[in-house]
Amino acid sequence: MNMDIMTGAEAVVESLRREGVEIVFGYPGGAVLPLYDVLYDSDIRHILVRHEQGAAHAADGYARATGKVGVCIATSGPGATNLVTGIATAYMDSVPIVALTGQVPRTLIGNDAFQEADICGITMPITKHNYLVKDEQELPRIMKEAFYIASTGRPGPVLIDLPKDVQTEELEFCYPEEVVMRGYKPRVKGNEQQIKRAALAILESERPVIYAGGGVIISNASEELRMLAEKIMAPVTASLMGTGAFPDEHPLSLGMLGMHGTRYANYAIQQSDLIIAIGTRFDDRATGKVDAFAPEAKIIHIDVDPAEIGKNVRVDIPIVGDCKQVLQSLLKYIDRACNSEVWLKRVEEWKREYPLTYTYSESVIKPQYVVEEIYRACKDAIIVTEVGQNQMWARQFFRYKDPRTFISSGGLGTMGYGFPASIGAKLGRPDKVVFDIAGDGSFLMNSQELATAVSNDVPVIVAILNNGYLGMVRQWQELFFCRRYSHTCLKGSVDFVKLAESYGALGLRAERPSEVRGVIEEALKANMPTVIDFICDPEENVMPMVPAGAAINEFVEVRNKSENKLLVGAVA
Repeated sequence: MNMDIMTGAEAVVESLRREGVEIVFGYPGGAVLPLYDVLYDSDIRHILVRHEQGAAHAADGYARATGKVGVCIATSGPGATNLVTGIATAYMDSVPIVALTGQVPRTLIGNDAFQEADICGITMPITKHNYLVKDEQELPRIMKEAFYIASTGRPGPVLIDLPKDVQTEELEFCYPEEVVMRGYKPRVKGNEQQIKRAALAILESERPVIYAGGGVIISNASEELRMLAEKIMAPVTASLMGTGAFPDEHPLSLGMLGMHGTRYANYAIQQSDLIIAIGTRFDDRATGKVDAFAPEAKIIHIDVDPAEIGKNVRVDIPIVGDCKQVLQSLLKYIDRACNSEVWLKRVEEWKREYPLTYTYSESVIKPQYVVEEIYRACKDAIIVTEVGQNQMWARQFFRYKDPRTFISSGGLGTMGYGFPASIGAKLGRPDKVVFDIAGDGSFLMNSQELATAVSNDVPVIVAILNNGYLGMVRQWQELFFCRRYSHTCLKGSVDFVKLAESYGALGLRAERPSEVRGVIEEALKANMPTVIDFICDPEENVMPMVPAGAAINEFVEVRNKSENKLLVGAVA
């Protein structure tokens, strides 16, 4: 076998090439100079971000939009630690990224050298696996394993820490054809007996609900999910990360479950006799009070990660395996619909009685109206969100029909995520219009990436729902802290139009509802990085809302805002 002699840095870049990497996001520094010198002559496109956190989020957005592994690069010390929030975000949402970090030379590790940080130790709890490369000869194997681990089983971030001298030493490059890891063998095929048990339980059910999570999207199982729902005639609700796994316009769709989910999804779960949970981890925002969750339901839980099954809720029929493969097997045993006619009629009554709604105003822009107008103007856009009220309104009032068109930080709830992630999503899917639906607080956390978008001609559109507050925190202060708005007011802090223009982007503003559609259309026509400042109702709240610690059919009701009367009650 012919082996090429190359440096460690050359081996890293050649490994990226062999893994099909076309684009990386990074920020150079002393400990990665050898790697950057090789990238200078490479055909791999490098996107220079303006903060390392932006690199991690952009790689994350790229991965979510494309299904490929995202790659980010940072130098040692603060460069590496600035990746941590982005790595944790990807870990919580099972996003495949490979982070390459520089490290001080091997002889200096542990000596508190300039810009030294134990990034492997720091990221151990938030990576699927990480490596400190001590022998340059191991680089091809490590690179191969990293991409394999990141993208198989339950995906997640993998970090490779590269000492500077490892990058300059020579090695015989031989890239492995396959990965053999004795301790890592993801189970993708579900147990056949458990699948048969699940099929029998489904056919005996009269009030079934399918609960779809992000695992459906990760495993490309949306078509199998639709086939199952239509075959057994069961309504489908989704977690935030499951958005797009099942079309919102489908008659069986219930929208999102949980704290800010639809009332009818929550009621359906609470009164179901069977929950078919697919690729979801039953997080606290979805279940509410666990002891009161779905009291009459048997639970089938399908997930590729055995650690998630039974972790948060009791499970009657566990099935460990890849969602797509398990659903394909399950469909073979389903030959008829459930006896659910009466149940479906009851669900339809809830949908008619409790639609998602808000009070339109002709004088003040309601943030929900902005989201609706974005949907009317561009129904097939990819929507990326920041975190907070903007995130919930983007989920509630945009109608998603395809997977990988809703990109958001779910598990970690990372403010500042949306804008750099939207840059990654647009670079991965240049054929799609990409909107970042943002809050004025969240956008400012990584607004410096406007320079990245402009310098690389990435025409993302930022729609800021500007209410002058840290909106979701203010909402909790209104409802639970007697409207004592402690340090959540942001009014007048930034002129977003001038900020955009200072970077060379287009800045637009709408102050009245009549202006909303016009600025959206202008942004779409401009085809350049654009920030739209929508001046919104400062005290609009995200409703419905289940308070923390309550059952998911117990909703907040604000009857008189001036008197701040707060009621929590169960209906249906």
